[in-house]
Amino acid sequence: MESYQSRSQHYSQDLKKIKTKYNTISLLRLGSILLFFLSGYYYLQDSQIAFLIFSLASLIAFFLLMRFHTKLQFQMKMVEALIAINSDEVDYLENNKIPFENGAEFIDFHHPYAYDLDIFGNHSLFQNLNRTATFIGKKTFANQCVQLLPNEEIIRNQDAIKELTDKLVWRQEYSALAKISQDTKRSYESLLQWSTFNSTPLSKGTVVISILSPLLFLGFALLYWMTSNLMVLKVLSFVFVFNLAFLGRFMKRIQLEIANSSNIDKLIAQYGLLLQKIEAESFQAEKLVHLQKELSFKDQNASVHLKQLAGLFSSMDSIQNLITAVLFNGTFLYNLHVFKSLMEWKNQHSQSLENWLAVIGEFEMLNSLANMSYNNSDFVFPELNSNFEISFADLSHPLLSKKGRVGNTIDFQPQSFMILTGSNMSGKSTFLRSLGINMVLTGMGAAVCATRAKVHPMPVLVSMRLSDSLSDSESYFFAEIKRLKQIMDELEQRPAFVLLDEILRGTNSDDKRNGTIEVIKKVIAKKAIGAIATHDIEVCLTTKDYPETLINKCFEVEIANNDLHFDFVLRDGICKNKSATFLMKKIGVI
Repeated sequence: MESYQSRSQHYSQDLKKIKTKYNTISLLRLGSILLFFLSGYYYLQDSQIAFLIFSLASLIAFFLLMRFHTKLQFQMKMVEALIAINSDEVDYLENNKIPFENGAEFIDFHHPYAYDLDIFGNHSLFQNLNRTATFIGKKTFANQCVQLLPNEEIIRNQDAIKELTDKLVWRQEYSALAKISQDTKRSYESLLQWSTFNSTPLSKGTVVISILSPLLFLGFALLYWMTSNLMVLKVLSFVFVFNLAFLGRFMKRIQLEIANSSNIDKLIAQYGLLLQKIEAESFQAEKLVHLQKELSFKDQNASVHLKQLAGLFSSMDSIQNLITAVLFNGTFLYNLHVFKSLMEWKNQHSQSLENWLAVIGEFEMLNSLANMSYNNSDFVFPELNSNFEISFADLSHPLLSKKGRVGNTIDFQPQSFMILTGSNMSGKSTFLRSLGINMVLTGMGAAVCATRAKVHPMPVLVSMRLSDSLSDSESYFFAEIKRLKQIMDELEQRPAFVLLDEILRGTNSDDKRNGTIEVIKKVIAKKAIGAIATHDIEVCLTTKDYPETLINKCFEVEIANNDLHFDFVLRDGICKNKSATFLMKKIGVI
């Protein structure tokens, strides 16, 4: 946290200096333009060449100051973004708030674990880890949270995250560029839609006319300047009108081409800066180097091509101004030439554009996971295997505060499935979620909340917290049955890591007990690894029939000084204490 606080203070001091320069340049700009008009006025009065020179010098100074002003404006936005990034991290680590998007739009009640493990939504895994600022970054990170990568790709992600963890300055500058882009789903999709929209090039005849007609106008303009012949002026006027009429044939295509592209040139320019940031950095990790190589096209960096595209869209904006559009197009068919260049760019780069944006998303996703690793230096990267071996030392939930965490060591060998008992509030559900979340993090290539981890990455299948589907006229019980069926169907395809919490709550005790036992038998027959939490002691007796596969574990509660005390420590065996009766007596229920 200290690094974030010191960086926030450092950038705040930088911002004060930049604002001072910015205000000074603003005054100098105003002074230069006033001098331009004043010198011009005196030149018109006295015709002295010194006033003309001073007037032109003032105008040149104005444009130079304007460029410097724009540069300072960008620096100011960057520093403001860096201050916000570091302030947000301080607020987050001090548990003041979670100032990051929660990804609620990605909630999927039918996903095998996303809803049960709180992957999306308020106080979710996504919200706590998410440091993305572009739409493609958020989408990439969300997709990564709900899919299992192959072992080779997990290792590649681990190496990339380890390297990025130590690149704090680079990561924050990259995030700042993404933050000031003000990217949205609409702008991202508009750009991709534009890249796939009808890109038929102009005909050869049209290209020839677009070159010859402006040359004719220029030729007749020179001829009129030399001769002042009215007939030449008429021809010149005819060429001017012809150019406008010729452009009119393509106005519908041009308007369709730039529809919904307001300010898109600025967004493309920001994408280009993000790519340039990646291109300029030196990476060692295989995945980062591979992503960097994806940004090379025709012996040039992708950022160069995007800068060109941003310039074309910016030039096309002139068509929105009637006076400028008439003047430029009547003389040189300006917008037709820009349109031609846009078509050429699209035909050459459209297939690469989406890939370049995907690289931006990948880096934002990896940046988010690297940020988690940086904030939690005690987390470890799991050692992978393909032998169905899963074990954690000091396992805990990564979203719990460091002070409140209680780590537990668990080894799913030789017994691969655990029957977990314990009273309410003893920590059963939190432990199951800890297992699930850390298995999900493993499958992403992220660090896990443990001091040691050996994992065979597997699909995670969970039935812990279902939602009544009122819109589908489904009860909670039927939704749970469907989830169990989904789990069994998945297990038919391949072994998985299964977590079940108090299943079959909507039926009588005998039916629930018998059903739970049968579910356990079928799950272990499918070579699943995992755990089930239950309050039914008779379910625990199933371990006697399958001693090589099943094991009992529990969380106990201690009753001392007329109060309940939970230590959240995982123990061998079946839970013995009965806290419900004690608690009801204490508060006067019975």
